[in-house]
Amino acid sequence: MLTLRPSTFMPTPKDASLLPAPKVILRLAVPSPLRRLFDYLAPEGLDDEQIATLVPGMRVRVPFGSRALVAVLVSLEAHTDVPAARLRSALEVLDNQALLPQSLTNLYLWAAQYYQHPPGDVFHSMLPALLRQGRPAERPGKKVWQLSEAGQELTEQDLRRAPRQREIVEFLKEHEALDKSAVSEMGISASALIALQANGFIVMEERAASSPRAFDAQHSSAQALALNAEQTHAVEHIGKGLGSFQCHLLDGVTGSGKTEVYLQIIARVLEQSRQALVLVPEISLTPQTIARFRQRFACQIAVLHSGLTDSERLNAWLEARDGVAKIIIGTRSALFTPMAQPGVIIIDEEHDSSFKQQEGFRYSARDLAIVRARQEKVSIVLGSATPSLESLHNALSGRYSHLTLKERAGDAASPTLKLLDTTHEQLHEGFSAPLLEQMRSHLQRGNQVLVFINRRGFAPTLQCADCGWVAECTRCDARMTLHKKQPHLRCHHCDTRRPVDYACPNCKSKNLQALGLGTERSEAFLQSQFPDTRVLRVDRDTTRRKNELDALLNEVHQGKPCILIGTQMLAKGHHFPCVTLVAVLDADAGLFSADFRGQEHTAQLLMQVAGRSGRAGLAGEVLIQTRHATHETLRTLVNEDYGHFARALLVERNNAYMPPFSYLALFRAEAIDLRAPETFLGIVRDRAGGILAAQGNQDVALLGPLPAPMERRNGKYRAQLLLQCPQRRTLQNLLSALCPELESMKESRSVRWSLDVDPQDMI
Repeated sequence: MLTLRPSTFMPTPKDASLLPAPKVILRLAVPSPLRRLFDYLAPEGLDDEQIATLVPGMRVRVPFGSRALVAVLVSLEAHTDVPAARLRSALEVLDNQALLPQSLTNLYLWAAQYYQHPPGDVFHSMLPALLRQGRPAERPGKKVWQLSEAGQELTEQDLRRAPRQREIVEFLKEHEALDKSAVSEMGISASALIALQANGFIVMEERAASSPRAFDAQHSSAQALALNAEQTHAVEHIGKGLGSFQCHLLDGVTGSGKTEVYLQIIARVLEQSRQALVLVPEISLTPQTIARFRQRFACQIAVLHSGLTDSERLNAWLEARDGVAKIIIGTRSALFTPMAQPGVIIIDEEHDSSFKQQEGFRYSARDLAIVRARQEKVSIVLGSATPSLESLHNALSGRYSHLTLKERAGDAASPTLKLLDTTHEQLHEGFSAPLLEQMRSHLQRGNQVLVFINRRGFAPTLQCADCGWVAECTRCDARMTLHKKQPHLRCHHCDTRRPVDYACPNCKSKNLQALGLGTERSEAFLQSQFPDTRVLRVDRDTTRRKNELDALLNEVHQGKPCILIGTQMLAKGHHFPCVTLVAVLDADAGLFSADFRGQEHTAQLLMQVAGRSGRAGLAGEVLIQTRHATHETLRTLVNEDYGHFARALLVERNNAYMPPFSYLALFRAEAIDLRAPETFLGIVRDRAGGILAAQGNQDVALLGPLPAPMERRNGKYRAQLLLQCPQRRTLQNLLSALCPELESMKESRSVRWSLDVDPQDMI
């Protein structure tokens, strides 16, 4: 449990011993950088009856130094180690009931302890912004559109020339009402709404906050798809365990129908009047997931992701807490949404690194979801075509049930994978002649082609051909990437931008060359090679504005021949029924990473992007260009499958004593001064060694301190200290003793330091 040290907000008077002992102590999580809870007195003016109504999970406004902060009540205690004279009274209680259930309060405290993060910051960051500001926890009414009497009588023929209006009318006939959040999530045209309202076919009304309503099971079962034998087994196996904690790894190849398994499990949960929480890795996947769920289930769906306004997030959060929303869909932080009747948790693409928070509170949403499921006694499903080695190891060792879907659903067949050895090929802007020929063949048959290159911009390097000068970032140990659209040079690590050099700063030569490939360059080349074919680029630069990605994907779904070119945004969960060829331009980039997880991530990315091909009955083909065609990773993926590759990599990890066969914690430090980070981490190492000696512990290996693989980033020098141990508890015992010491060290003020437990990114 988190330790509590005395606060020092007030001086101790001479007559402190004469002060009466308080009747009740409020133990609070106050948003501060200190790794402890704080004790306060109840607000002045509260009588015993009012104090008796206080329960953990309420918000309390408290004085903290010279400020007033919103804290969360963790527990009520009869005793405190803080001298009575140092205790301050809380200012006011903000809620008349618990804002958080006890299970979530316990989860937050567990997470703060495990990840060694200040508990007040954990509670603060997990609440919607308006609740952190002290706003009332009340769901506002909302404006909705409904069909008028005239709208109810409309037929498809009446709106045959207005497809957007027809879609809205069909939606309203099924769902009765359309609110603002559904409009933005589903990409509904505002002009179509205005036209329908002007013609008197729909009307807008103000509705009070919704109340929980029963789930319409008939609506769900009417649209359920037929399952194959593997899907049926998965649904039945998971369904038997609903109502108790069980962890299932749904290991299914891309296109095997994992989503349909999710939907049928959720239908069973809803029939039990319980709620389902679904986490997806990227905000870009949320709209298509929501659309499928809305078509399937006649119930309220709450959506939580970073693209919402503060009021939209609060309303969705409260709908989930109050049981109004039966399904909660969101990205990483949606894990911490309270549910009135939790029934199941589903993590889609569980292997994805987006589930690990990389700044501030560095938690793993996947791992904490398992802890939450255990605490709330519900089942959890981890779905992936390329499971993480941690999850696969747990499944193979029997900790999780291992459910496999080896065949694609329906008539779809798995694509064929081939390596294109480019060692002796002359490449044209990164494309070999055989690849261009295959692309042309697929397009001529009326199909679509996806080209994958995981590097945005025009070229990763701008170099002087005469003296060798390279455009480098002044704040990072990295090269500037050349962007041709609105020409500029940009660092993709710190986002520093500057104009393009038109002459070499060293020798004044104008013979500057753009070296390497990016999505912009590949797009320009493909447009010249296929002038009559639409080329669509999908990366962060083309999808920055709201609805831009949806517009691009909608064009792809029209089915006309086109070439999709993009980064890993295209690899995650998208369904492209007309794509029959996937081309990977450079498969070698991740094979020689400095990170021990490099090969795992490369294999996952290759298999995920390969899975976009041949998903709707059309034969799919995947061509992987490489100069290392004999590399064991590539050969195993092409000749065997991801499962064989992952099992072989687990053997290597075991031999190398790396996760999942050991546990890691990574201390990072950064400062403007070159020496300060390593000096500080050297002190950390010495302190850790002293604690280990006192504990009689010889199992923790201390590796470093060493400069980070990218030593200078965003103007600061960085260093790392890695801790490695075969037992999680032993490592936690060390960290629990070490972190409070570091907090009080004067040397810690000269650097910015952080601790990452179970790090996913070692760079």
